[in-house]
Amino acid sequence: MSLAGIDGERKSGIDIRAEHVTATMAISNIVKSSLGPVGLDKMLVDDIGDVTITNDGATILQRLEVEHPAAKVLVELAELQDSEVGDGTTSVVIVAAELLKRGTELVKSGIHPTTIMTGFRLALKDAVRFVKSSLMVPVCQLGDDAVVSAAKTSMASKLLNADELFWSRLAVDAVRSVKTLAANGKARYPVSAIHILKAHGKSSRESELVNGFAINIQRAAQGMPTVVKNAKIALLDFPLQRHKVQMGIAVQVDDIAEVEGIRQRELDITKERIQKILQSGANVILTTKGIDDTCLKYFVEAGALAARRVKKEDLTRLARATGGRVVVTLADMEGNETFDSESLGSAELVQEERVGDGEMLYVRGTSCSRATTIVLRGANDFHLDELDRALHDVLMVVKRVLESAAVVAGGGAVEAALSIYLEKQAHTLGTREHLAVAEFAQALLVIPRTLSVNAAQDAIELVAKLRASHNAAQQHLQDDLQKFTGLDLTTGRIRNNLAAGVLEPAISKIKCLRFATEAAITILRIDDMIKLNPMAQE
Repeated sequence: MSLAGIDGERKSGIDIRAEHVTATMAISNIVKSSLGPVGLDKMLVDDIGDVTITNDGATILQRLEVEHPAAKVLVELAELQDSEVGDGTTSVVIVAAELLKRGTELVKSGIHPTTIMTGFRLALKDAVRFVKSSLMVPVCQLGDDAVVSAAKTSMASKLLNADELFWSRLAVDAVRSVKTLAANGKARYPVSAIHILKAHGKSSRESELVNGFAINIQRAAQGMPTVVKNAKIALLDFPLQRHKVQMGIAVQVDDIAEVEGIRQRELDITKERIQKILQSGANVILTTKGIDDTCLKYFVEAGALAARRVKKEDLTRLARATGGRVVVTLADMEGNETFDSESLGSAELVQEERVGDGEMLYVRGTSCSRATTIVLRGANDFHLDELDRALHDVLMVVKRVLESAAVVAGGGAVEAALSIYLEKQAHTLGTREHLAVAEFAQALLVIPRTLSVNAAQDAIELVAKLRASHNAAQQHLQDDLQKFTGLDLTTGRIRNNLAAGVLEPAISKIKCLRFATEAAITILRIDDMIKLNPMAQE
């Protein structure tokens, strides 16, 4: 239709709301079956035939190339949850879609969207307060096992589940090895300092945590040593090649013999540059650019180990691990007497080892233990890629548990407890917002319901038992520990998931609630969509 002379299309009111619900529920239904310890995987094939097999919510939505504007909000929501928390990406999408669906039903019933949004925000505020006051358990009360249990819970739905004890300990050790202290004295665990390398061959159980750093490169020449002890490492971000007269410069000679002199001088300048690097004490040279044969000859003669085409991010991580500095120009070395103490990294050992189909350079005994490497082994690329994604989620969960030092019971325990609590809160409200709060409470039950369905259990009966248990706990009719009651999806019963070790970072649940609510409100606010047609080519 024409809009005030503009060629375009307009949808408003209940039509656009229904379209948004359809789009977001479609996205939710795609990822829903991948939720929980028995969630299923998705195979995604792109337009050129590349295959991705995963059950990670954020990865699935990124690969879908979603075009609908409302559905894109959920895709961005999953990415935000992935970057902020690392896990819970599927849950946040499912909750957001359910909130939007229930909010739209209220609009159809004649409730104004502003009232619904106010009610949702009120419910969110009460939910976060209840989680912090009643459901959250400090890690110090549970001991070190809580961190390992949180890692196991995260990997329950992933490829790592078969060897959960091995992977959980590896993840905890890796995160703890990169511990740093912030200016305010608080401990920080930067997951970006953990380098993950993938190599074909062997089983995944033979993956290892390297005490130091590993880079997927090899020596630049066969004549170089494979092992360098007491290594002094030069980290360069410029090419090492034969010096040549710059382009555009013309040299006029009277005698042909002078040309040979110019060539010899070029070689001498090249040799002087390499000598400056070697005289600084460097016996391991790593550069992000190339090294030509002329320069390689000098390194081989000096007995140094050199490698080229190192990734810039690897070089930066290695600088953190070895206490070195990335040098971006040779001018940094000229006249700098303190180069070897300021710019060179140090390590006890640099060694080339064969891993899988190729060689890797291992840097062990680094002077600063602020970076580490996990070498993943596996049968093929699909397996290794999914291991990488799963391990990233587990590392992020361990980081959040260690930094926030608080966990909550998993398996739908938090959602069921909040559902009962918010229903009671809704009855105390004397305004229209109580309808939105009650719908918020019902929407949270989508998590335990989906977990039950994915585990081939009777969802109606299980969720009813779960609600009854939490209702009794909040009325103090039975043991106070009942507030940690969650689902046992293996046996199809309910149990105390805190005692069973099914734990999640408290920050993960809180951010999941916040992000899902804000996303639902963002879409719920929209009551008009104007889509302009492309301008006709003249």
